[in-house]
Amino acid sequence: MSENAGLSGQERTRSTLDPVISLTDVSKSFGSTHALDRVQLTVQQGEFVSLVGPSGCGKSTVLQLCSGLIRPSSGAIERSYENIGYIFQEPTLMPWRTVEQNVRFLGELEGMSRRESRRRAAEVLALVRLEEFDNHYPMALSGGMKMRTSIARSLLLDPDLFLFDEPFGALDQISRTRLNEELTSLFADRRFGALFVTHSVDEAVYLSSRLLVMCKRPGRIAAEFEIPYEFPRIPSIRYEPEFALLAGKVAAALAESS
Repeated sequence: MSENAGLSGQERTRSTLDPVISLTDVSKSFGSTHALDRVQLTVQQGEFVSLVGPSGCGKSTVLQLCSGLIRPSSGAIERSYENIGYIFQEPTLMPWRTVEQNVRFLGELEGMSRRESRRRAAEVLALVRLEEFDNHYPMALSGGMKMRTSIARSLLLDPDLFLFDEPFGALDQISRTRLNEELTSLFADRRFGALFVTHSVDEAVYLSSRLLVMCKRPGRIAAEFEIPYEFPRIPSIRYEPEFALLAGKVAAALAESS
């Protein structure tokens, strides 16, 4: 865990100029399958970067490389922090533990005292609006609430880099839209670095400060878009002509890369 892990966004200042992670000419092969080809990617502190691309282009492989779960076949990966939050497609909650106990789990692994882990659990559960469900078990939660619990669990250690692997893909549109809004508010408050994988162009434009389009295998960065909206995002921007125009440009780049 990094030296600054566990401190809230209000307790420390995060520079928005420092890269959290950089990939330079990173390639990855799995046997005879060439998954990624010379990927160049940097995530700055306080930057929300989304990856969109066709299925099988290597988006999830990029996240695994960034997390250190796998190593590149060639190229270099530089991390300025080791405190990383990883949100998977499924919440991966332990059904025999309550919401609070699931959230405190990473703190327990780090040797955090029970008093401190409870304090921090209460803080992050309030951030994701689950403070009234702290004693509920996962089976009593909706899909969106389970995902909030998963996000709160990673927030307990206040990561400098958040990796999101299509976390809202299985949710209904109403829940997904609501969680998009909550995530932008959370990002505005904490200003971690974020790398978010999604198949939804609308979601990527709404969430991101920068958006990257990947091409089909072997995956590489085919296009890049700066997103001009401030955080936290106002839900109504989805209905503005400029938003539709930008989403259309991303969709066109995605079609060209597929």
